[in-house]
Amino acid sequence: MQSLIPEILEKIEEKNPVQQIAFLAEKFKGKIAFSTSFGQEDQIITHFIFSNNLPVEIFTLDTGRMFGETYKTYSKTIQKYNKKIKVYFPDKEKVENLMTTKGPFSFYESVENRKECCNIRKVEPLKRALTGIDCWITGLRASQSGERQKLSLLEFDENYKLLKFNPLINWNIDDVLDFIRANNLPYNVLHDKGFISIGCEPCTRAVNPGEDIRAGRWWWEDNSKKECGLHAK
Repeated sequence: MQSLIPEILEKIEEKNPVQQIAFLAEKFKGKIAFSTSFGQEDQIITHFIFSNNLPVEIFTLDTGRMFGETYKTYSKTIQKYNKKIKVYFPDKEKVENLMTTKGPFSFYESVENRKECCNIRKVEPLKRALTGIDCWITGLRASQSGERQKLSLLEFDENYKLLKFNPLINWNIDDVLDFIRANNLPYNVLHDKGFISIGCEPCTRAVNPGEDIRAGRWWWEDNSKKECGLHAK
């Protein structure tokens, strides 16, 4: 799979994102998917796929701890495009065991506990969602964090053994906001309240002026390399 990257890049680098996704959808028929958390970037890629009827499955991970505003964005999105988004939940028994043995807020107690919760609620469902998938489309941008500056337009994901395509990798936040406004896309209203990166409700806060855009995620931890494990290198 990794050996395909130079050949694919040669054919898509000069194309726009819609053309790029269409090319990959043709090359990886039935084995390409896009994961959305209904953030601003994800709403743009969802628009690319749904408004152009591209044959790419869109799925989301429902951790059971999402903001109400996130569910409202989900609802507005499927209403706008009249298309379905597949939902993956965490394993019921693992969530029940975690809550029973450690309570509802164990993730505040240590990084290990937080990663355990993320693994149960996000990473394991993602593994199920990506089963049989050869190309995974994401809404990652290089400027979102120091770790994400290492990402490329198209790369091989060693964890999941597939190609990861990041069509907005070189977009900045102004590009994102301009596109959303120009196309009147539904978006999470928490973005208007200082929430830049939105995840689970207990683990996300608004970002203060001058703070890193990922500062609102797991704010009680060290600011370096804060990821839930979905996009671990």
